Amino acid sequence: MTATDTHRSIEAIWRIESARIIAGLARMLRDVGLAEELAQDALVTALEQWPQTGVPDNPGAWLMTTAKHRAIDRLRRHQLMERKHEEIARELEAEQADAMPRFDAMLDDDIGDDLLRLIFTACHPALPAESRVALTLRLLGGLSTSEIARAFLQPEPTIAQRIVRAKRTLGEKQVPFEVPRADELAERLDAVLGVIYLIFNEGYTATAGDDWMRPALCEEALRLGRILAGLMPRQAPVFGLLALMELQASRTHARSGPDGEPVRLLEQNRARWDRLLIQRGLAALDRARQLGGDAEPYTLQAAIAACHARAPVAEQTDWSRIAELYATLATIAPSPVVELNRAVAVAMASGPAAGLALADALRDEPALANYHLLPAVRGDLLEKLDRHDEARAEFERAAALTRNMRERELLRTRAAACAQHTTTG
Repeated sequence: MTATDTHRSIEAIWRIESARIIAGLARMLRDVGLAEELAQDALVTALEQWPQTGVPDNPGAWLMTTAKHRAIDRLRRHQLMERKHEEIARELEAEQADAMPRFDAMLDDDIGDDLLRLIFTACHPALPAESRVALTLRLLGGLSTSEIARAFLQPEPTIAQRIVRAKRTLGEKQVPFEVPRADELAERLDAVLGVIYLIFNEGYTATAGDDWMRPALCEEALRLGRILAGLMPRQAPVFGLLALMELQASRTHARSGPDGEPVRLLEQNRARWDRLLIQRGLAALDRARQLGGDAEPYTLQAAIAACHARAPVAEQTDWSRIAELYATLATIAPSPVVELNRAVAVAMASGPAAGLALADALRDEPALANYHLLPAVRGDLLEKLDRHDEARAEFERAAALTRNMRERELLRTRAAACAQHTTTG
Protein backbone atom coordinates (compact mmCIF):
# COMPACT_ATOMS: atom_id res chain seq x y z
CA MET A 1 0.00 0.00 0.00
CA THR A 2 1.41 3.38 -1.01
CA ALA A 3 1.55 6.38 1.35
CA THR A 4 -1.29 7.95 -0.62
CA ASP A 5 -3.42 4.83 -0.19
CA THR A 6 -2.66 4.81 3.52
CA HIS A 7 -3.69 8.43 3.89
CA ARG A 8 -6.96 7.69 2.12
CA SER A 9 -7.55 4.76 4.46
CA ILE A 10 -6.83 6.94 7.47
CA GLU A 11 -9.28 9.55 6.22
CA ALA A 12 -12.01 6.92 5.81
CA ILE A 13 -11.25 5.39 9.23
CA TRP A 14 -11.35 8.83 10.85
CA ARG A 15 -14.78 9.55 9.41
CA ILE A 16 -16.06 6.29 10.87
CA GLU A 17 -14.27 6.26 14.23
CA SER A 18 -13.82 9.92 15.22
CA ALA A 19 -17.24 10.39 16.82
CA ARG A 20 -16.81 7.20 18.88
CA ILE A 21 -13.36 8.28 20.07
CA ILE A 22 -14.38 11.85 20.90
CA ALA A 23 -17.50 10.61 22.67
CA GLY A 24 -15.52 8.09 24.73
CA LEU A 25 -12.91 10.68 25.74
CA ALA A 26 -15.57 13.29 26.51
CA ARG A 27 -17.30 10.86 28.85
CA MET A 28 -14.06 10.51 30.82
CA LEU A 29 -12.80 14.08 30.65
CA ARG A 30 -16.15 15.92 30.71
CA ASP A 31 -14.63 18.39 28.22
CA VAL A 32 -15.69 18.15 24.57
CA GLY A 33 -13.02 20.58 23.38
CA LEU A 34 -10.19 18.70 25.08
CA ALA A 35 -11.61 15.37 23.89
CA GLU A 36 -11.56 16.54 20.28
CA GLU A 37 -8.05 17.94 20.65
CA LEU A 38 -6.72 14.64 21.98
CA ALA A 39 -8.52 12.70 19.25
CA GLN A 40 -6.95 14.99 16.64
CA ASP A 41 -3.54 14.38 18.21
CA ALA A 42 -4.09 10.65 17.78
CA LEU A 43 -5.02 11.23 14.14
CA VAL A 44 -1.78 13.18 13.55
CA THR A 45 0.19 10.32 15.11
CA ALA A 46 -1.56 7.84 12.79
CA LEU A 47 -0.70 10.00 9.77
CA GLU A 48 2.94 9.97 10.88
CA GLN A 49 3.28 6.28 11.76
CA TRP A 50 0.87 4.22 9.64
CA PRO A 51 2.53 4.93 6.27
CA GLN A 52 5.62 3.19 7.69
CA THR A 53 4.05 0.55 9.95
CA GLY A 54 0.83 -0.15 8.06
CA VAL A 55 -2.77 0.23 9.17
CA PRO A 56 -3.40 -1.75 12.41
CA ASP A 57 -5.85 -4.64 12.49
CA ASN A 58 -8.12 -2.61 14.76
CA PRO A 59 -7.51 1.02 13.85
CA GLY A 60 -10.29 2.33 16.09
CA ALA A 61 -8.76 0.71 19.17
CA TRP A 62 -5.33 2.00 18.16
CA LEU A 63 -6.63 5.56 17.88
CA MET A 64 -8.45 5.29 21.21
CA THR A 65 -5.34 3.90 22.92
CA THR A 66 -3.18 6.68 21.55
CA ALA A 67 -5.72 9.33 22.53
CA LYS A 68 -5.94 7.97 26.07
CA HIS A 69 -2.15 8.00 26.38
CA ARG A 70 -2.23 11.63 25.26
CA ALA A 71 -4.80 12.29 27.98
CA ILE A 72 -2.47 10.87 30.62
CA ASP A 73 0.45 12.93 29.32
CA ARG A 74 -1.70 16.07 29.33
CA LEU A 75 -2.84 15.49 32.90
CA ARG A 76 0.71 14.87 34.07
CA ARG A 77 2.17 17.79 32.14
CA HIS A 78 -0.22 20.29 33.61
CA GLN A 79 -0.06 18.66 37.04
CA LEU A 80 -3.80 18.81 37.42
CA MET A 81 -4.28 18.12 41.10
CA GLU A 82 -8.02 18.41 41.37
CA ARG A 83 -9.59 15.24 42.62
CA LYS A 84 -11.52 14.64 39.41
CA HIS A 85 -8.36 14.83 37.34
CA GLU A 86 -6.41 12.69 39.76
CA GLU A 87 -9.12 10.03 39.57
CA ILE A 88 -9.14 10.18 35.78
CA ALA A 89 -5.36 9.87 35.64
CA ARG A 90 -5.35 6.92 38.03
CA GLU A 91 -8.10 5.18 36.09
CA LEU A 92 -6.31 5.70 32.80
CA GLU A 93 -2.98 4.51 34.17
CA ALA A 94 -4.60 1.44 35.72
CA GLU A 95 -6.16 0.53 32.39
CA GLN A 96 -2.82 0.60 30.57
CA ALA A 97 -1.60 -2.67 32.06
CA ASP A 98 -4.27 -4.75 30.37
CA ALA A 99 -5.54 -2.20 27.88
CA MET A 100 -5.16 -3.92 24.54
CA PRO A 101 -7.07 -7.14 25.34
CA ARG A 102 -9.94 -5.02 26.64
CA PHE A 103 -10.06 -2.23 24.11
CA ASP A 104 -12.52 -3.89 21.73
CA ALA A 105 -14.98 -4.34 24.58
CA MET A 106 -14.20 -0.87 25.95
CA LEU A 107 -14.99 0.76 22.63
CA ASP A 108 -18.40 -0.90 22.61
CA ASP A 109 -19.23 -0.34 26.28
CA ASP A 110 -21.69 2.52 26.59
CA ILE A 111 -20.76 3.66 23.09
CA GLY A 112 -24.41 4.24 22.25
CA ASP A 113 -24.84 6.37 25.36
CA ASP A 114 -21.61 8.23 24.61
CA LEU A 115 -22.66 9.07 21.05
CA LEU A 116 -26.08 10.17 22.27
CA ARG A 117 -24.46 12.44 24.85
CA LEU A 118 -22.18 13.89 22.19
CA ILE A 119 -25.11 14.61 19.84
CA PHE A 120 -27.05 16.45 22.56
CA THR A 121 -23.95 18.35 23.66
CA ALA A 122 -23.06 19.51 20.14
CA CYS A 123 -26.66 20.64 19.58
CA HIS A 124 -27.09 22.33 22.97
CA PRO A 125 -29.54 25.29 22.99
CA ALA A 126 -26.84 27.45 24.60
CA LEU A 127 -25.17 27.60 21.17
CA PRO A 128 -26.38 29.65 18.19
CA ALA A 129 -27.90 27.55 15.40
CA GLU A 130 -24.97 28.04 13.02
CA SER A 131 -22.53 26.97 15.74
CA ARG A 132 -24.54 23.82 16.46
CA VAL A 133 -24.33 22.87 12.79
CA ALA A 134 -20.59 23.47 12.53
CA LEU A 135 -19.82 21.66 15.79
CA THR A 136 -22.05 18.70 14.88
CA LEU A 137 -20.35 18.25 11.52
CA ARG A 138 -16.94 18.56 13.15
CA LEU A 139 -17.49 16.22 16.11
CA LEU A 140 -19.95 13.71 14.68
CA GLY A 141 -19.19 13.90 10.97
CA GLY A 142 -15.43 14.04 11.21
CA LEU A 143 -15.40 16.88 8.68
CA SER A 144 -12.49 19.30 8.69
CA THR A 145 -13.02 23.01 9.14
CA SER A 146 -12.19 23.60 5.48
CA GLU A 147 -14.75 20.97 4.38
CA ILE A 148 -17.49 22.58 6.48
CA ALA A 149 -16.55 26.01 5.12
CA ARG A 150 -16.74 24.76 1.53
CA ALA A 151 -20.09 23.07 2.16
CA PHE A 152 -21.67 26.29 3.41
CA LEU A 153 -19.69 28.71 1.23
CA GLN A 154 -18.30 30.42 4.31
CA PRO A 155 -14.72 31.63 4.89
CA GLU A 156 -12.71 29.01 6.73
CA PRO A 157 -11.77 31.44 9.56
CA THR A 158 -15.47 32.12 10.14
CA ILE A 159 -16.23 28.41 10.59
CA ALA A 160 -13.13 27.96 12.75
CA GLN A 161 -14.24 30.81 15.02
CA ARG A 162 -17.72 29.32 15.33
CA ILE A 163 -16.31 25.98 16.40
CA VAL A 164 -13.87 27.54 18.87
CA ARG A 165 -16.57 29.76 20.36
CA ALA A 166 -18.96 26.82 20.59
CA LYS A 167 -16.49 24.70 22.53
CA ARG A 168 -15.61 27.66 24.75
CA THR A 169 -19.29 28.30 25.48
CA LEU A 170 -19.88 24.67 26.41
CA GLY A 171 -16.93 24.87 28.81
CA GLU A 172 -17.84 28.23 30.33
CA LYS A 173 -21.45 27.24 30.88
CA GLN A 174 -20.32 23.86 32.20
CA VAL A 175 -22.78 22.08 29.96
CA PRO A 176 -23.02 18.53 31.29
CA PHE A 177 -22.05 15.69 28.97
CA GLU A 178 -25.33 13.84 29.31
CA VAL A 179 -28.65 12.96 27.73
CA PRO A 180 -31.33 15.37 29.02
CA ARG A 181 -33.77 14.22 31.66
CA ALA A 182 -37.24 13.18 30.56
CA ASP A 183 -38.74 16.59 31.33
CA GLU A 184 -36.15 18.31 29.11
CA LEU A 185 -35.85 15.68 26.40
CA ALA A 186 -38.56 16.89 24.01
CA GLU A 187 -37.21 20.45 23.82
CA ARG A 188 -33.61 19.34 23.43
CA LEU A 189 -34.53 16.64 20.91
CA ASP A 190 -36.22 19.28 18.77
CA ALA A 191 -32.93 21.18 18.68
CA VAL A 192 -31.01 18.06 17.65
CA LEU A 193 -33.48 17.17 14.90
CA GLY A 194 -33.51 20.77 13.72
CA VAL A 195 -29.73 20.73 13.25
CA ILE A 196 -29.79 17.46 11.32
CA TYR A 197 -32.62 18.68 9.09
CA LEU A 198 -30.87 21.99 8.46
CA ILE A 199 -27.79 20.09 7.29
CA PHE A 200 -29.95 17.93 5.03
CA ASN A 201 -31.81 20.88 3.53
CA GLU A 202 -28.61 22.73 2.73
CA GLY A 203 -27.45 19.66 0.86
CA TYR A 204 -30.78 19.06 -0.86
CA THR A 205 -31.06 22.59 -2.24
CA ALA A 206 -27.98 24.72 -1.69
CA THR A 207 -28.75 28.22 -0.43
CA ALA A 208 -26.07 29.80 -2.59
CA GLY A 209 -23.27 29.05 -5.01
CA ASP A 210 -22.90 27.29 -8.34
CA ASP A 211 -24.26 23.87 -7.32
CA TRP A 212 -27.94 22.97 -7.21
CA MET A 213 -27.29 20.29 -4.57
CA ARG A 214 -24.52 19.26 -2.19
CA PRO A 215 -25.10 15.50 -1.85
CA ALA A 216 -22.34 15.06 0.73
CA LEU A 217 -24.34 17.09 3.24
CA CYS A 218 -27.46 15.04 2.55
CA GLU A 219 -25.46 11.86 3.13
CA GLU A 220 -24.05 13.23 6.38
CA ALA A 221 -27.50 14.19 7.65
CA LEU A 222 -28.84 10.76 6.72
CA ARG A 223 -25.97 9.10 8.57
CA LEU A 224 -26.67 11.18 11.68
CA GLY A 225 -30.39 10.45 11.41
CA ARG A 226 -29.78 6.72 11.16
CA ILE A 227 -27.43 6.81 14.15
CA LEU A 228 -30.00 8.73 16.18
CA ALA A 229 -32.76 6.29 15.22
CA GLY A 230 -30.59 3.42 16.41
CA LEU A 231 -29.85 5.19 19.69
CA MET A 232 -33.42 6.37 20.35
CA PRO A 233 -35.67 3.58 19.02
CA ARG A 234 -38.78 4.78 20.91
CA GLN A 235 -38.83 8.40 19.71
CA ALA A 236 -41.41 9.00 16.96
CA PRO A 237 -40.00 12.39 15.85
CA VAL A 238 -36.63 10.77 15.13
CA PHE A 239 -38.21 8.26 12.77
CA GLY A 240 -40.40 10.94 11.23
CA LEU A 241 -37.34 12.99 10.31
CA LEU A 242 -35.44 9.92 9.12
CA ALA A 243 -38.38 8.93 6.91
CA LEU A 244 -38.56 12.42 5.43
CA MET A 245 -34.83 12.51 4.64
CA GLU A 246 -34.75 8.99 3.17
CA LEU A 247 -37.71 9.76 0.89
CA GLN A 248 -36.39 13.14 -0.20
CA ALA A 249 -32.89 11.74 -0.80
CA SER A 250 -34.34 9.02 -3.03
CA ARG A 251 -34.87 11.68 -5.74
CA THR A 252 -31.28 12.93 -5.74
CA HIS A 253 -30.17 11.38 -9.05
CA ALA A 254 -33.25 12.66 -10.87
CA ARG A 255 -33.13 16.23 -9.54
CA SER A 256 -30.46 17.47 -11.94
CA GLY A 257 -29.81 17.14 -15.65
CA PRO A 258 -26.62 16.21 -17.53
CA ASP A 259 -25.09 19.65 -16.99
CA GLY A 260 -26.16 19.97 -13.37
CA GLU A 261 -29.25 22.02 -14.11
CA PRO A 262 -32.27 21.62 -11.80
CA VAL A 263 -35.07 19.26 -12.87
CA ARG A 264 -38.43 20.09 -11.33
CA LEU A 265 -40.34 17.38 -9.44
CA LEU A 266 -43.07 16.84 -12.04
CA GLU A 267 -40.48 16.54 -14.81
CA GLN A 268 -38.19 14.04 -13.08
CA ASN A 269 -37.58 10.57 -14.47
CA ARG A 270 -38.95 8.49 -11.61
CA ALA A 271 -37.12 5.43 -12.83
CA ARG A 272 -34.02 7.18 -11.46
CA TRP A 273 -35.48 7.45 -7.97
CA ASP A 274 -33.67 5.19 -5.51
CA ARG A 275 -36.10 2.40 -4.61
CA LEU A 276 -34.01 1.22 -1.65
CA LEU A 277 -34.14 4.67 -0.05
CA ILE A 278 -37.88 4.79 -0.70
CA GLN A 279 -38.33 1.42 1.03
CA ARG A 280 -36.25 2.61 3.98
CA GLY A 281 -38.21 5.84 4.14
CA LEU A 282 -41.58 4.11 4.09
CA ALA A 283 -40.40 1.69 6.80
CA ALA A 284 -39.27 4.60 8.98
CA LEU A 285 -42.61 6.32 8.37
CA ASP A 286 -44.46 3.19 9.51
CA ARG A 287 -42.27 3.09 12.62
CA ALA A 288 -43.02 6.74 13.43
CA ARG A 289 -46.73 6.03 13.17
CA GLN A 290 -46.46 2.89 15.31
CA LEU A 291 -44.85 5.05 17.99
CA GLY A 292 -47.81 7.43 17.92
CA GLY A 293 -46.21 10.11 15.80
CA ASP A 294 -48.94 10.59 13.20
CA ALA A 295 -49.39 14.24 14.16
CA GLU A 296 -45.68 15.06 14.47
CA PRO A 297 -44.49 17.71 11.96
CA TYR A 298 -41.70 15.56 10.51
CA THR A 299 -44.05 12.59 10.17
CA LEU A 300 -46.58 14.71 8.29
CA GLN A 301 -43.88 15.99 5.94
CA ALA A 302 -42.69 12.43 5.43
CA ALA A 303 -46.25 11.36 4.62
CA ILE A 304 -46.35 14.07 1.94
CA ALA A 305 -43.05 12.81 0.49
CA ALA A 306 -44.49 9.28 0.58
CA CYS A 307 -47.40 10.37 -1.64
CA HIS A 308 -44.87 11.35 -4.29
CA ALA A 309 -42.80 8.20 -3.75
CA ARG A 310 -45.80 5.92 -4.21
CA ALA A 311 -46.87 7.52 -7.51
CA PRO A 312 -45.21 5.66 -10.41
CA VAL A 313 -45.78 8.68 -12.66
CA ALA A 314 -46.41 12.32 -11.78
CA GLU A 315 -49.98 12.20 -13.11
CA GLN A 316 -50.93 9.61 -10.49
CA THR A 317 -49.87 11.75 -7.53
CA ASP A 318 -52.60 12.06 -4.90
CA TRP A 319 -52.60 15.85 -4.69
CA SER A 320 -55.85 15.97 -2.71
CA ARG A 321 -54.23 13.90 0.02
CA ILE A 322 -51.12 16.09 -0.08
CA ALA A 323 -53.28 19.21 0.30
CA GLU A 324 -55.01 17.61 3.31
CA LEU A 325 -51.69 16.77 4.91
CA TYR A 326 -50.42 20.33 4.42
CA ALA A 327 -53.64 21.65 5.98
CA THR A 328 -53.02 19.46 9.03
CA LEU A 329 -49.37 20.52 9.16
CA ALA A 330 -50.43 24.17 8.99
CA THR A 331 -52.57 23.61 12.07
CA ILE A 332 -49.91 21.77 14.07
CA ALA A 333 -46.83 23.73 12.98
CA PRO A 334 -48.11 26.91 11.30
CA SER A 335 -45.70 28.85 9.12
CA PRO A 336 -45.88 30.93 5.93
CA VAL A 337 -43.69 28.37 4.13
CA VAL A 338 -46.13 25.58 4.95
CA GLU A 339 -48.98 27.75 3.65
CA LEU A 340 -47.06 28.37 0.41
CA ASN A 341 -46.53 24.65 -0.05
CA ARG A 342 -50.22 24.10 0.63
CA ALA A 343 -51.02 26.62 -2.10
CA VAL A 344 -49.02 24.51 -4.58
CA ALA A 345 -50.83 21.33 -3.52
CA VAL A 346 -54.24 22.99 -3.74
CA ALA A 347 -53.35 24.28 -7.21
CA MET A 348 -52.51 20.76 -8.33
CA ALA A 349 -55.66 19.32 -6.77
CA SER A 350 -58.20 22.06 -7.52
CA GLY A 351 -56.69 24.22 -10.24
CA PRO A 352 -54.17 27.07 -10.46
CA ALA A 353 -56.72 29.78 -9.62
CA ALA A 354 -57.44 28.18 -6.23
CA GLY A 355 -53.72 27.89 -5.49
CA LEU A 356 -53.01 31.44 -6.61
CA ALA A 357 -55.62 32.80 -4.21
CA LEU A 358 -53.77 31.16 -1.32
CA ALA A 359 -50.39 32.35 -2.58
CA ASP A 360 -51.67 35.90 -3.05
CA ALA A 361 -52.76 35.96 0.58
CA LEU A 362 -49.09 35.57 1.54
CA ARG A 363 -47.75 38.52 -0.46
CA ASP A 364 -47.70 40.82 2.58
CA GLU A 365 -46.25 38.20 4.92
CA PRO A 366 -43.05 39.78 6.39
CA ALA A 367 -41.30 36.41 6.73
CA LEU A 368 -41.61 35.87 2.97
CA ALA A 369 -40.54 39.36 1.88
CA ASN A 370 -37.24 38.11 0.48
CA TYR A 371 -38.18 34.46 0.01
CA HIS A 372 -37.64 33.70 -3.66
CA LEU A 373 -40.05 30.76 -3.76
CA LEU A 374 -43.10 32.98 -3.21
CA PRO A 375 -42.68 34.83 -6.55
CA ALA A 376 -41.53 31.56 -8.13
CA VAL A 377 -44.77 29.83 -7.11
CA ARG A 378 -46.87 32.80 -8.18
CA GLY A 379 -45.05 32.88 -11.52
CA ASP A 380 -45.77 29.19 -12.08
CA LEU A 381 -49.47 29.58 -11.30
CA LEU A 382 -49.81 32.77 -13.35
CA GLU A 383 -48.17 31.01 -16.30
CA LYS A 384 -50.69 28.17 -16.04
CA LEU A 385 -53.46 30.76 -16.12
CA ASP A 386 -51.95 32.24 -19.33
CA ARG A 387 -51.10 35.50 -17.54
CA HIS A 388 -47.64 35.49 -19.08
CA ASP A 389 -46.63 39.12 -18.52
CA GLU A 390 -47.32 38.83 -14.81
CA ALA A 391 -45.63 35.43 -14.68
CA ARG A 392 -42.50 36.83 -16.36
CA ALA A 393 -42.26 39.61 -13.77
CA GLU A 394 -42.59 37.11 -10.92
CA PHE A 395 -39.94 34.78 -12.34
CA GLU A 396 -37.56 37.72 -12.77
CA ARG A 397 -38.18 38.80 -9.18
CA ALA A 398 -37.56 35.27 -7.92
CA ALA A 399 -34.33 35.08 -9.94
CA ALA A 400 -33.13 38.32 -8.36
CA LEU A 401 -33.81 36.99 -4.85
CA THR A 402 -32.17 33.55 -5.05
CA ARG A 403 -28.44 33.17 -4.39
CA ASN A 404 -28.21 29.77 -6.07
CA MET A 405 -26.83 30.22 -9.58
CA ARG A 406 -28.48 27.07 -10.97
CA GLU A 407 -31.87 28.09 -9.66
CA ARG A 408 -31.39 31.62 -10.97
CA GLU A 409 -30.68 30.27 -14.46
CA LEU A 410 -33.84 28.13 -14.35
CA LEU A 411 -36.00 31.07 -13.27
CA ARG A 412 -34.54 33.34 -15.92
CA THR A 413 -35.20 30.67 -18.55
CA ARG A 414 -38.82 30.49 -17.46
CA ALA A 415 -39.09 34.29 -17.54
CA ALA A 416 -37.70 34.33 -21.08
CA ALA A 417 -40.20 31.67 -22.14
CA CYS A 418 -43.05 33.81 -20.79
CA ALA A 419 -41.70 36.83 -22.66
CA GLN A 420 -41.43 34.80 -25.85
CA HIS A 421 -44.99 33.56 -25.45
CA THR A 422 -46.21 37.15 -25.04
CA THR A 423 -44.31 38.22 -28.17
CA THR A 424 -45.57 35.37 -30.35
CA GLY A 425 -48.94 34.89 -28.71
